Amino acid sequence: MSESRAPKRRRWWAVIVFPLVVYVIVRAANTNQSDTPPAARASTPAPTPSAGSAAPTASSSASEAATSYDPAHYAPQVRTRAREAGVSAQLLMAILYNEAYKPHDPALERAWQRYKPDAAFGIANMHRATFDEVRKGRDFAERRWEDLPDDRDLAIEAAAWYLHDLATQLPARWPAPYSRNELLALGYNTGSANMLAFARGVRPGSQAQSYLDKLRACWAKAGRAVGVNGSL
Repeated sequence: MSESRAPKRRRWWAVIVFPLVVYVIVRAANTNQSDTPPAARASTPAPTPSAGSAAPTASSSASEAATSYDPAHYAPQVRTRAREAGVSAQLLMAILYNEAYKPHDPALERAWQRYKPDAAFGIANMHRATFDEVRKGRDFAERRWEDLPDDRDLAIEAAAWYLHDLATQLPARWPAPYSRNELLALGYNTGSANMLAFARGVRPGSQAQSYLDKLRACWAKAGRAVGVNGSL
C-alpha cells in the first residue's frame, strides 16, 4: 500500500512546490531589478488610501505587498464603478471580500498562471473568457486581461459590469428563496447558466453554497466599507 501511494504523494508535492518555486524566482528577479535596498522596502509601510483619496495607480497597486491588501481600501473605486454599471456598491464590495481568499500579488498571479493557464487574474479573480466578453463595447474595450493584476481599478470596473450583465439575464420573478444580490453573487461565482438554475430552484453545490455563506458573513462589513446599509 505504501509503495502505491508514494507516486501520488510525489505528484501532489510537485503541484504544491512548483508554483512556490516559480514565485520565489520571480520575486527574486523583481527584487534584483530594484535600486531600493530590501531593508528600506520592508521598513516602509504601504499607504492606506482614505475614502476621499485619489484612486491608486497601476504602479502603486503592483507594488503593494499581498499581505496589505484590504478591499475596503478601494471603496472609492467600488462606489464609482458600481454607480457607472448600475449595480449595488455593497454587492460589489462583498464580491471583492469573497475573492480575497488568495494573495493578490501581480508577480505571484503571473507565476501561478504560467503553471495553470486557466487561472483567474486580478483582485476580482476574473477569467480571461469572462473579461473578453465583458469588455465588449465598454470604455475598457481596448484593455487586456493581462492588465488585471497591475490595475485594480480595472479589475473592479470589469467586475461591476459583469454583475450588470448577469442582472440583465435574471427573470422578473423566481421561485427560489434567494434575493437578487444572492443570485448575482452565485452567478459571479458559477456563471449565468448556473445562476438561472438556482433561480429556478436548483440547490447550489457545496462550493457555490460556501461562496454564498461567505457573502452573507461579510455583507455588513462590505456595507460599512462603502457607506451603505442595504439588505442582502
